[in-house]
Amino acid sequence: MTTTAAKVRATMHGAVSIVNAIATGNGSALGISLKVTAEVEMTRGRGLRFLTGKNDDRLVNNIIKNTLPPDTLERNQLIVKLRSEIPIGFGLKSSSAVSNAVALACSRLASEKIDDYAVLDAAVRASLDAKVTITGAYDDATACYFGGFVVTDNYSRKLLRREDAPDNLHAVIFLPRNTPRGDVHKLSDLSDLFTDAFKLAEGGEYWKAMKLNGVLASTALGTSYRPVLAALEQGALAAGVSGNGPSIAAVAYDDEVEDIKNAFSKFNGRVLVSKVNNQKASVEVL
Repeated sequence: MTTTAAKVRATMHGAVSIVNAIATGNGSALGISLKVTAEVEMTRGRGLRFLTGKNDDRLVNNIIKNTLPPDTLERNQLIVKLRSEIPIGFGLKSSSAVSNAVALACSRLASEKIDDYAVLDAAVRASLDAKVTITGAYDDATACYFGGFVVTDNYSRKLLRREDAPDNLHAVIFLPRNTPRGDVHKLSDLSDLFTDAFKLAEGGEYWKAMKLNGVLASTALGTSYRPVLAALEQGALAAGVSGNGPSIAAVAYDDEVEDIKNAFSKFNGRVLVSKVNNQKASVEVL
């Protein structure tokens, strides 16, 4: 096969939830600046080789199938190197960011011309096939890819709204220790109220949407609401469970960040701070 590059690096960012999509298939998210990089190199040989850490071969194999010609791994070896600042398994969109980054890198290996929506489609299909998502997580995928606020219909993979967030915003993220994820199927019991939260996001009332989502997700998933309340008391614009938890994200202007960090530090866990991200994903030839 002819490719326009032999080694590329894609950079993707994470996100936090505004409205969880599991109950209704409609969601909203906000990009943050914690990032993932995927380096993919095509060399002589065959098959797939990972250079770093524990990776989901099935997910990456699915992405390769969706982005490169069918005989790619028969005729070449692909070397994949992933680096991530995003904690895994906390609801901070690490799997969406990884899927997107690998899909973007593979797409650039195949062609100079990148179709953003084809990259997203390939990543979402691969995530569904690898069963790392329930709805396809188009809200998370688009927030990681485009940055800013996104509002999506996940089942039909439509980006309904996207806009930049104010630059001086931060996400203060609490990662609780020894807190298992709740039963995500219980989110559907509150689907009518999640619909209300989604309508708020669709109308651009992101903070109200995020606060309502926070109450609903804590209730359905059985996670403590106390850290959410503590963040709101310290001036957070909004706060709530991100994804299916257990992390809690509070969004605030610069001046409130330290107070929210201190409020979170009274609970058992660790705290991360990440600027909100409005930057689109990037890819470069190495």
